Amino acid sequence: MNVTIVAHDVGAVGGMEGQLAALILGLRERGHEVTVIARTCELPRDAGVVFHRVPGPRRPFLIAYPWFALAGSLILRRRRRGVVQATGAIVLGRVDALAVHYLQQVGGATSSRATRLYRWHIRAAAVVKRLAERICFGAARSSAFVCVSDGVAAELRAHFPALGPRIVTIHNGIDTDRFAPGNGHADAAALRERLGLAPGRPLAAFVGSEWERKGLPAAIRALAQAPEWDLLVAGAGDERIHRELARSLGVQDAVHWLGVVRDIQPVYELADALVMPSRYETFSLVTFEAAACGLPIVATPVNGVRELIRDGENGFLTAAEPVAIARRLRELAADSGLRDSMGEQARRAALAFNRSEMVAHYERLYMRLTGEPDVAPPVAIAV
Repeated sequence: MNVTIVAHDVGAVGGMEGQLAALILGLRERGHEVTVIARTCELPRDAGVVFHRVPGPRRPFLIAYPWFALAGSLILRRRRRGVVQATGAIVLGRVDALAVHYLQQVGGATSSRATRLYRWHIRAAAVVKRLAERICFGAARSSAFVCVSDGVAAELRAHFPALGPRIVTIHNGIDTDRFAPGNGHADAAALRERLGLAPGRPLAAFVGSEWERKGLPAAIRALAQAPEWDLLVAGAGDERIHRELARSLGVQDAVHWLGVVRDIQPVYELADALVMPSRYETFSLVTFEAAACGLPIVATPVNGVRELIRDGENGFLTAAEPVAIARRLRELAADSGLRDSMGEQARRAALAFNRSEMVAHYERLYMRLTGEPDVAPPVAIAV
């Protein structure tokens, strides 16, 4: 089978970019021919993928986005092979499958920068993205709209009811071999020594950017009410403002800043729990990665998380309020057996969302769209 993937970028870094890379490599392993049309494509040299680069700027968005829509559409018209999947509302004309990793009608946009010009640019970009979705989704030119979680599928049905049965859910896939308890132990030990973490103190991890939306202020405020814990922050945001918040609460020594981390596995290995009090997610990839590593989860019941966490069994679903987060952290700090049992259950739940399962679902979808017989083999999941 021939498959053409259209995206702004494909690569190992970034949630959506990494998922696309996993899908493409998985399709190649199953013997399918894959063509990629994108600005950048970071895959192994021996991946055997045909790559057509879309030339043009990456920034600013208000120039780069319409440029890619036009240039990418022209290249797609000439280079498409077999079933075509686009990642969001990024090209003109018909595609067979449209992957919805983020619904602009709901999620909107946030800015971590304080300059007035940048905030204006973010707001203008959000308007353009919502308009593009209305045009692209409203035209209903795709045979399937593939959502990364049941929550996103429900949002898409609510905003575009005419799409109806063409909306399907294929969850993102986790590398459950890489993200597993015990992996990265040596690197985790080195990280603990580098940060000077006190032995015996439980450590909560917060992973991600867009700190305001993902709830870092609430997580920091929770430390003031759960003094047993340290907090490890990995990702990009306005560190100065959040450092000042920690200082004003007297917990500055308990918050450790890593910045952007390319290999996040040692962070999960070092941590005793993941804290993710986000206001909005489409899948929350880091929550699934942390669960696969055997961490109990303290998170708000956003999209994706609701499909993973069973409250009180493999984690806690909580309000995005410091008092609620702190209460759950105190429970986990007081009972190491609870942390262990929740972590084991979190690992078992995450195994159902492995990458092989994701690729198999996409393969079956493509076969249905092209009229090919379903020959996808069953997926074995190892505990």
